[in-house]
Amino acid sequence: IVLSDAPNLDVAAQRTAFGIWFNQGEVCTAGSRLIVEDKIKDVFLEKVMAIGQKMMPGDPLDPKTQMGAMVDEVQTKRVMGYIEAGQKEGAKLKMGGKQVHVDNAGSFIEPTVFADVDNASRLAQEEIFGPVLAVMPFDTEEEAVRLANEVEYGLVAGLWTSDVSRAHRMAAQIEAGLVTVNTFRTTHPM
Repeated sequence: IVLSDAPNLDVAAQRTAFGIWFNQGEVCTAGSRLIVEDKIKDVFLEKVMAIGQKMMPGDPLDPKTQMGAMVDEVQTKRVMGYIEAGQKEGAKLKMGGKQVHVDNAGSFIEPTVFADVDNASRLAQEEIFGPVLAVMPFDTEEEAVRLANEVEYGLVAGLWTSDVSRAHRMAAQIEAGLVTVNTFRTTHPM
């Protein structure tokens, strides 16, 4: 959840990008849903996507590569099915969404962003386990908490705000196993 008073939108964007695209999104704690305050949604999304453009899939043995291959062809097809479903359900594909080939291998998927995702859709409700970010705007604190809690698999959540009282209040209402404030916990050192 990114609120308009987040202390540093650049850092929040970096953590959001790594939170979903690290290890191709094949992480149980991947930040696959971005709940962002509507009045900063466009600016924030541009920052996240600019980072994603630099994280395109590549040779996993190359130390410069930040995204490698999906675990196998079955998972690649599964994730591509979610991307197709997102488009059919009316979410706006803002970036990526394509399977790419690296060194003649095809189990690679571009960093993908869908905007204006319905929280009842498959993109928001199911664990994709791939490099797909579902973006949902909100207007009020209560709406953000509701969106965060309307999912079955909420293992972790990140909350970005400068208001410590708001952070405590919202974190206490979010039904995730772990709620971090002004960071997003991943297995990758930033």
